[in-house]
Amino acid sequence: MDVEIRPITADEFEDYMVALEVAFSARVEEGDLDRERSVTIPERFLAAWDGDRIVGGAASLPKQMTLPGGRIATTAFITAVGVQPTHRRRGINTALMRRQLDDIHAGGEAFTALWASEGGIYGRFGYGMASLFADVKIDADRARFVRGYRPEGRIELLVRDDAMPVMETVYDAVRRTRPGMLDLEGAWFAWRWWQRERDKDAMAFYAIHRGERGEADGYAAYVVKHDWPDSMPRLQVEVKELIAATPHAHADLWRFLFDIDLVASVDAWNRPADEPLMWLMAEPRQLRMRLGDGLWVRLVDVPAALTLRGYRAPGRLVLDVQDRFCPWNEGRFELVAAEDGSATCRPTDDRPDVVCAVNDLGAVFLGGTTFGQLHRAGQVTEATDGAIEGADAVFGTWPAPWCSFIL
Repeated sequence: MDVEIRPITADEFEDYMVALEVAFSARVEEGDLDRERSVTIPERFLAAWDGDRIVGGAASLPKQMTLPGGRIATTAFITAVGVQPTHRRRGINTALMRRQLDDIHAGGEAFTALWASEGGIYGRFGYGMASLFADVKIDADRARFVRGYRPEGRIELLVRDDAMPVMETVYDAVRRTRPGMLDLEGAWFAWRWWQRERDKDAMAFYAIHRGERGEADGYAAYVVKHDWPDSMPRLQVEVKELIAATPHAHADLWRFLFDIDLVASVDAWNRPADEPLMWLMAEPRQLRMRLGDGLWVRLVDVPAALTLRGYRAPGRLVLDVQDRFCPWNEGRFELVAAEDGSATCRPTDDRPDVVCAVNDLGAVFLGGTTFGQLHRAGQVTEATDGAIEGADAVFGTWPAPWCSFIL
C-alpha cells in the first residue's frame, strides 16, 4: 500500500472535508467549511494520501466526558473516519487506526470514544459497545400516561437565538449527571444545532420547560413534518433532543409533544436506554421502543483509564487483559476500589479473577454493559469463583450511560 498517513495542515482542511464527504457518498454544502473550522484542530486530523490526493481520514478531538461516579475526564472523541470507495479494502482504515491510537497513547489520553457508522468495524481495533440508545415511535392518540400524572410548571416556545443560551445552561447541568455525556460549551453547542437544522423540509421549534419558580429545567427541540393525505392532517413530530433536569420537566415535555394539534405520530431517535417514558405510558408497547448500539469505547491506557472513573462499591479485582492491536495494554492489572469510589490500578503477577479482552473493558467502562452480560455471551472468563458478581458490584452505576451528541 503506497499511501502516506499524516496530519493535515490548516491549509489542507478543505481538501480533507471534500474527500471525507465523498467517502460517505455526500458533498460539502455551502457554509459547511466555516462551521466545521469553528471546532477543528487540524493537527488531530489524519489524512491518507495517495500521491497528492486525500483518499481517507480519521480525526480525534479532546472532549470532556462524564464518567461513572460523576467524575469528568478527557476522552479522545473519534470522528470523520472514512475511506473513499476507490481505495476500499486496501488496509487504509487499519493504517489510520494504527497511527491514531499510537498518537493518542503518546499524547497521554487514556481512552477514546466514538459513534460507529457500522459497529462491526471497530471491534477489531479494541473498541467495546459501551452504551445503548433507544428509538421510539408512537401514535399520538395512543400516548396516554398512567394515572396520577399532573403537569407542573409551564412550557414556552422560543425562537432559536433566544432558546440556545437557555438550552445550553440546562444541558450543561444535566450532562454532569449521566455517564457518556459531553461538555459542549461555546462553539460546540452552536455547531451541533447547525448539524441538526439541516433538514430544510421541516419547521424547527424549541420548547423550554420552566419550574414553579420560573427557572428553566428542561427543553425539547423538535421539527414538524407536514403530511395531508386526502386533505386530512397527519403531521409528524420528530424529536431532535429532549433534555430534562427534573422528572416533572421530563414528563411535561413529552406530554406537550404528544398533545400538539394535528399531530399523528411522535418519533425520537437516540434516547437513553433507561428512558423513563417507558414507565409513564399507560400502554408501554405503544412506544415501539428499539435498542441499538450507542457509544463505543476503547481503553488506550488500561490502568490510567480505570482510575479515572468512580466505583459503586469497594473491592479488589485482578484483570488479565488481552489486546492484540495495542500490545502495551497486555498483562494483569490489580484494581482496588476504595469506599469513596476512587481506585488504584497497577500491574501485578497475582492470579487473575477475570480474563478479558480490552474490548470488554471498553464495554463496561461507562457502566452500560456488565461483566455478567459479557460472561453469559462467552466473551469474559471467570477465573475465580464469584469474581463476575463481585466485579459487577464494583463497576455498577446509575443512570445508564448515554451520549445525546452525535459527532
